[in-house]
Amino acid sequence: MVRVSVVDFLNARPLTWGLLHEPPPGVSVSRDAPSECARKLAAGEVDAGLIPTIEYQRIPGLCVLPGLGIAASSEVRSVLLVSKVSRDQIRSVALDPASRTSAVLTRILLKRVYGLSPDYREADQSAVPSAEASAKAEASAEADASLIIGDPALKTRLNGQVVLDLAAEWRAFSGRSFVFAFWAVRGEAASAEVSALLRRSYETGRAHFDGLVVEEARRTGLSGPVIEDYLRHALHYELDAGDLEGLSLYYRLAAEDGLIDRVRPLTFFGRG
Repeated sequence: MVRVSVVDFLNARPLTWGLLHEPPPGVSVSRDAPSECARKLAAGEVDAGLIPTIEYQRIPGLCVLPGLGIAASSEVRSVLLVSKVSRDQIRSVALDPASRTSAVLTRILLKRVYGLSPDYREADQSAVPSAEASAKAEASAEADASLIIGDPALKTRLNGQVVLDLAAEWRAFSGRSFVFAFWAVRGEAASAEVSALLRRSYETGRAHFDGLVVEEARRTGLSGPVIEDYLRHALHYELDAGDLEGLSLYYRLAAEDGLIDRVRPLTFFGRG
């Protein structure tokens, strides 16, 4: 049995479509928040996961599937820092507990671009779901700015607020694209069969893209044209050398700022 954790956000659907709709025998799939994908992989509860890229640096013994991930060349629309005050007045930030990579990116950009060191708050993930939601809402209400990711960011009302699209901010700062997530596998599970399984899921999503858009429009309440434009133009899923250069810089800055202990080079599996 191969156990796979997938991110249950619209931005991941092109990568996860085949696993969700045409899973082969012997494969179990769980739909999770990004942080939960990482937790399950670290705990050995799954063999493979679509994890936030920062978590590769925190979980030992992982291998990365080359060439696939969730990346943005500029404005991404679904990773937003939304502020009730002007940028230079941000003194507190509520971080979405589902996010890991974007939380680190927020800290890097606010420090290095805007010279800010606000107080960062996060809901208690050990709480029961209802209490967690309440704590998260309270933190967001009290903070000057809130990090909002995934489907909620695509639906949030932004009138009268200062909005930083973090992928666009990263591009302006670094001149590079940003990789938010990729497939990671526990070392003992890294095999040609798992590589083929994950790649086939993406190919299936590409082949059924029109149906994907229709289904996600029903699920999210967003219009088909909005979803199609978002998936085709805000994001890309086939990673190249430029994407990895941006990821390498992100890791280096995270280490310099003490957000990870050190930078571990990526170990790939299933090439070819």
